[in-house]
Amino acid sequence: MDPLVIGIAGGTGSGKTTVTEAILDRLDKTRVVVIQHDSYYRDLSAYGGITPATINFDHPDSLETPLMIRHIRELKAGRSIDEPIYNFTTHRRLDSTHRLDPREIIIIDGILIFIDKELRELMDIKIFVDTDADERLIRRIRRDILERGRSMESVMQQYMSTVKPMHLEFVEPSKHWADVIIPRGAMNTVAIDMVVSKIAMMLRAGD
Repeated sequence: MDPLVIGIAGGTGSGKTTVTEAILDRLDKTRVVVIQHDSYYRDLSAYGGITPATINFDHPDSLETPLMIRHIRELKAGRSIDEPIYNFTTHRRLDSTHRLDPREIIIIDGILIFIDKELRELMDIKIFVDTDADERLIRRIRRDILERGRSMESVMQQYMSTVKPMHLEFVEPSKHWADVIIPRGAMNTVAIDMVVSKIAMMLRAGD
C-alpha cells in the first residue's frame, strides 16, 4: 500500500509537535517517519545580504516547500531522503543533514503546510491544532527565549510585525482545508484517540 500521509498544522505555539508526539505514543513508532516543515527554511544566504531583522520568516516564501514536496514524494516511493537541518539562532542550514527512511506512515508537521496546493494534496488526513492566541504567544515567547537565544523585545517585535499578520493572512484561513480540528491541542485526548483510531482503520484497509 502507499504510505499514509498525515499533515498536522496550526499557529505558532499551538502545540503541533506535542500533538504529533501524542499520536506517536499511540502508534508503533517503527512504522512512522516525521518530517518538519521548519527544517526547510531558506538559508540566510538566499536573501542577498538582508539582515534577519528585516526578513519575514512567517511568510510561505521563507520556506523551500518545493524541496519538501520532492522529499515526501521520494519517501512515498520508498526511497530515503536527507532532510535539511536549520539553525534558528544563525538562520542558516547546517552542512549536515538528517537521514529519513520511508515508513508506512508519514507525518508532516508545520504552520504553513496547508497553504501549498501540491503539498496539501499529498495528505490523506489533514489536522489543524486550534489553540487560543494568548496561550500560543506565551509558548512562543518561552521557546524563542529559552531555545533560540532571542530577547523579549525581539520576540515581541517579530510577533507584532510578522507573526500575527501572517497568522491572520495565511494560517487561520488554512483551517478551511483541515479534515479534523483539534481544540486545546494534546490536552484533547478524545480527539487524539479518534485520530489514532482512524489511522489504524485506514492502515487495515490498505493491508
